[in-house]
Amino acid sequence: MSARDVYESPLAGRYAGTAMKRLWSPLHIARTWRRVWLWLAEAQQELGLPITEAQLAQMRAHLDDVDLDDIRARETELRHDVMAHLHSFGALCPDAKPILHWGATSAFVQGNADLVLMRASLFLVRRGVVNGLDALARFAREYKELPTLGFTHFQTAQPTTVGKRAALWAQDLLIDLRDVEHAIETLPFRGAKGTTGTQASFLTLFDGDHEKVRALDRRVAEKAGFPVTVALSGQTLTRKHDARVAAALSGVAQTASKFGNDIRLLQHLGEIEEPFLKKQIGSSAMPYKRNPMRAERMCAIARFVLATSANPGYTAATQWFERTLDDSANRRLALPEMFLAVDGLLQLVVDVARGLVVHDKVIERHLRRDLPFLVTETILMEAVRAGGDRQELHEKIRVHALAASDRLKQGATENDLFERLGQDPAFTGAHAMLRETLDPRAFVGRAPRQVEDFLQEELDPVLRKRSDLLGDDAEVLV
Repeated sequence: MSARDVYESPLAGRYAGTAMKRLWSPLHIARTWRRVWLWLAEAQQELGLPITEAQLAQMRAHLDDVDLDDIRARETELRHDVMAHLHSFGALCPDAKPILHWGATSAFVQGNADLVLMRASLFLVRRGVVNGLDALARFAREYKELPTLGFTHFQTAQPTTVGKRAALWAQDLLIDLRDVEHAIETLPFRGAKGTTGTQASFLTLFDGDHEKVRALDRRVAEKAGFPVTVALSGQTLTRKHDARVAAALSGVAQTASKFGNDIRLLQHLGEIEEPFLKKQIGSSAMPYKRNPMRAERMCAIARFVLATSANPGYTAATQWFERTLDDSANRRLALPEMFLAVDGLLQLVVDVARGLVVHDKVIERHLRRDLPFLVTETILMEAVRAGGDRQELHEKIRVHALAASDRLKQGATENDLFERLGQDPAFTGAHAMLRETLDPRAFVGRAPRQVEDFLQEELDPVLRKRSDLLGDDAEVLV
C-alpha cells in the first residue's frame, strides 16, 4: 500500500510547516524516547548505580538509527508501544539492555518526551508569533495616519486610522506572545517519579537515600534542558499543564480568527485586500473574483484549534486518581494536531500581514460619503456655541441628515448634508466649522499617536529582544 492509498491529515499535507511536522513525526518521537532513557541512565550512573561507560556509549551510538517497521512488528506482538520501542532499542545495544528503563514506568518515557516535544513546539509557535508581530508593526507604522471609517456593530462609526486597526491586531498577538512565553518558562519536567508518583522504585535502587532520589529527579530534568521538575505527580504529570499550553494556543487562534475576519470584511468593502498572486484563481466559475481565500483558511484553521484546545481540559478533568489510560489515545490526537494547526495558522498570519494591499481611494470615498453624518455632534456643539438653541438645532440636523441619507439610498454618490446645513440660517455660526470638516484627519483623535506610542513603548522593545527569531520562514499553500 503506497502513501497515496491511505488517509493523510491535511495538517501535515497542506498546512503545517516542515519543522513542526518533523517534531511530531514517529521517527523524532522514537529518537526522543531514546534520549529520555539515556538521560535516566546517565543520571543513575552519576549517582552511583552500576552502569558502565560502555553501556552508555552503546546507547548513544544508537539514539537515531530507529527502525519503525521493527517497532511496529514488535508492538503487534506485545500490544504495548513503550515495550516495543524498548525491545527494539535493546536489540541494538545488548550490553545496555539490562539497565534500560531501570526503575521507570511507561509514563516516565512518554510523559517526559511529550514535554520535550511540547516545549520545542512552543519555541516554533513563538517564532511564528514574533514574525506576525513584525509584519503587523510595519503595516501599522506605515498607515498610522491614514483615516478610515470606524465600525461598531459593522455600522459606520467615528473615523479611526488603518494603522490603528492593525495595531489592535498586533496588541492581541502581543498578549499571545506573552502567554506562549509564560508557557515555555513555566512548563515543568515530570522527571523520575516512579509508577504512581511516589518514587518508591528509585528509593529502592538507592537503598532508601531520599536525597539521591531527589538528585536523580533534578539531573534528568537538567539533561533535558528543563530548569525544574514538577513537585508532585501521580503516574502521570497533571494534565492541567496540557490545558495551560492549549489555552495559549487557543489565544493565538482567537487573534488569528479576528484578524482574518476583519480582512474578509475589509476586502468585501474594497478597502484592503489580502495578497493575490498573478496567476491565482479566485473562483472556478467566476473568473473575475478575488476571494479572500487565505483569510478564510485562517478562520477555518483557527476554528479547528479553538475546538481542539478544549480537549486537554476535558482530559484533565476526567483523570482518575493517579492515572487512567483514557488520556493516551486522546493526547496522541490533540497535542500534535493543535501544534500543527497553529503552525499553519501563523504562516498564514505572517503571509497575509506582509502582503496586505490598501486601496486608499476607496477608503477616502467611503469616508467622504459618511463623514458628514459622523461630525454632526461637533457641528451641533459649535452652532450652540454661536448662540443657537441646542434642542431646536438637534431637530434640524436630524431632518437634514435623514433627507441626505434617503438621497444616498436612492442612488446619489455624494452626501449633500453639509450643503443642506450651509443653506440653513440656523447654522450660520457654524459655517466655518463646516468647511473644516472636509478634512477627515481632524476626526481621528489620537489614533496616529496611539499607534506610535504602542509601537515604541510596547512592541518595538519586544521585537528587538526577539530579533533572532525574525526571518522568512513562511510555507504557505496559495
